[in-house]
Formats: sequence, C-alpha cells, structure tokens
Amino acid sequence: MKEKSLPDFTDRELMVIAAAREIRDEDLVFVGMRLPLIAFAYAKRTHAPGAIGLFENGIVRDQPSPETLLTMSDLPNIPGALWCTGTIEIMALLQQGLVDLGFIGGAEIDRFGNLNTSYIGDWRHPKVRLPGSGGGGDIASLARRFVVIMPQEKHRFRERVDFITSPGFGDGPGWRERVGLTGGGPAAVVTTLGVFRFDPATCAMYLVSYHPGQSVERVRAATGFDLPVGADVGPTPTPTPAELAVVRACDPAGFWTR
Repeated sequence: MKEKSLPDFTDRELMVIAAAREIRDEDLVFVGMRLPLIAFAYAKRTHAPGAIGLFENGIVRDQPSPETLLTMSDLPNIPGALWCTGTIEIMALLQQGLVDLGFIGGAEIDRFGNLNTSYIGDWRHPKVRLPGSGGGGDIASLARRFVVIMPQEKHRFRERVDFITSPGFGDGPGWRERVGLTGGGPAAVVTTLGVFRFDPATCAMYLVSYHPGQSVERVRAATGFDLPVGADVGPTPTPTPAELAVVRACDPAGFWTR
C-alpha cells in the first residue's frame, strides 16, 4: 500500500497550533514574541475567543492585531487595544497572580523545566553570553502556568541547565513552594519534534506526542537526558486544512511560520 504523504505544513505552523491549544477560553495570556504572537491570534480566531492578550510593552488586547506583528510595539497592535499603558502595570498583573498563562522560550531546558537564557558554561567565565531574562523569569515565577516554545536539539535539552534564568520545578517536587514561588510552573513544552508535559508526582518532563514524521526514538535521540514517555503517547494531531488556513490568515506573508 502506498504511504500517504503528509499535508504541506512547516514545523513552525505545527508548533503554533500545538501552542495555541494550551490557551483556554477567557485566559489572561502573557503573549510574548515570535510564535506566541501567532498562537494567540490563532486561538482567538478558533477555540478561545474570550482570551485576553497581555504584551510586555504595556498593551492589552481582546482581539488580535488586524495585521501580522513583527514586534509587540508595531503600530497595528495599538489601535483597538483595550489598554495602552506601561510595562510596570503589565508586570503588576503577574505580581498579583492574575495571569493564567505565559509563553517563554529558552536556549537550554532541563528535565524539571528550568530554562537558561543567560550563560552557556560557568557563569563566572561563560563560553557564551545569552540575552538574559527579559520578562521570562517573571512569567516563570508568577504566572499560574507557562508554556515553553523552542527548537529541540540534544545540547539544548539538558539533564541540568548551566544557569537557571526562568525557574521550572527547580530540583523536583516541592521546590517551588520551598522558595516561595506562587506560580504553578511549566505546563507544557512545544518543540520542533514534539509536545511534552510534567509528571505531577516527580515534576519531570515526559513526552506526550511526537510530531508527524517523527518517532519516540528520534525525540529521545534529540534529548540529553533519560526521557520518560507517556502511557498514551502518539503522534501530534496533523493540522487540518482549516487549521492551516487560520494560521496562514494570521501570518499571510509567512514571516514567523514559513
């Protein structure tokens, strides 16, 4: 029997759809940059029309921008906004525990969902200096849950990151409570290869689904620690033509997704 060919979609389009599924209707969402811009717009047009988007520069929207955003400060993000204020007011919503979901990325992540965007190697004499936290540390510490979106390569998925910029579950169960973090921690990780969650008992990352064309073995080979696999692991749902049409309407030039 001839094997069916996969629909024509990119890794980034699939990641946008998988990330958007993490947004619930009426969530207060700290959107972030790059793919989360499209994930929020997609969710608003599909299953989460009541979600509200927060942007670190001080913009709050109940509808996605009518044009694709290249940065959160692009002019199309301002008309029609519910509120145009400043960064301190947006960060205050995090500090009050009002943000349901935040999106962040990282250069490195470990099995407990800790993210590094600061240094590669010894922080006193690093091999590479990275951009730092931005709002990532605040989101990871204070949002009720957060979702990581990042490429997957073995050197990025570490047993322990070199430096914790944005905390996940620290060294395991009970760590967040011990250090006084009120936020709920990482809920999911969406990569170029699959989708991951965290075991409630161990706080360790495990594989939920592998993307079309991938496999458990390929995902494990691109992971730098012993990766548990969920009991019902299977392929990430293949995007339908209708889903892809919405993604492409959100990013018609394919700046972020193609």
